[in-house]
Amino acid sequence: MTDRTIFRLTGDDARDFLQGLVTNDVKKLDQGLVYAALLTPQGKYMADFFLVPEGENILIDVSSDLAAMLFQRLSMYKLRAQVTLEETDLTVKRGTGDLPDGAFADPRHPEMGWRLYGAEGGDDGSDWTALRVTHLVPETGVELTPDSFILEAGFERLNGVDFRKGCYVGQEVTARMKHKTELRKGLARVSVEGDAATGDKILNGVKEAGELLSRAGDEAIAYLRFDRAKDDMQAGDAVVRRL
Repeated sequence: MTDRTIFRLTGDDARDFLQGLVTNDVKKLDQGLVYAALLTPQGKYMADFFLVPEGENILIDVSSDLAAMLFQRLSMYKLRAQVTLEETDLTVKRGTGDLPDGAFADPRHPEMGWRLYGAEGGDDGSDWTALRVTHLVPETGVELTPDSFILEAGFERLNGVDFRKGCYVGQEVTARMKHKTELRKGLARVSVEGDAATGDKILNGVKEAGELLSRAGDEAIAYLRFDRAKDDMQAGDAVVRRL
């Protein structure tokens, strides 16, 4: 995978440093990969990434499109923490099927396979978009965009947020959405019959009901207003139905 950047975080305070920043419990690194996000203080999405155990160090596997921003933001938070953050030349290889030696299972969903870190990147040719659509797994830059909310993107179901770990940046807003409100918008699987593309608005009559995102065959991920996502809807020249 050439679209990923791998950082290495070292130092005595590495785990404590991340624990106060990211949405998931860094202690879970003892069991394997940890999927997490960094939020704004207002609880909005900035970046999602995998935390990877590497002995006493932690690797951070992030989309290359967000790497410079994430590096800058983590460096800003560092202050007096005894940590060093550096970019590596490591790559990530992913696949489905049996877990190779040294690989980690993707924590988001069992069908999302494994990730292996080293000098050889790439993947095994699996249809990753179809897998994501089938299992409603959002993609950085497509379903996960600036100013979105991680609970609307399904982060609890994807094992990307921990509500018992204590404070982190954006925790108060995220906890309030979890405990005090019912989500009125969010990602959902839809069927698509006809010609429609990513970014097409989904209409229910004259009312906008959402937006079509990743598509694989006759199914797609959509961002929907749940109160309007009823009956047959329209996107482009296609009929859209919530699954």
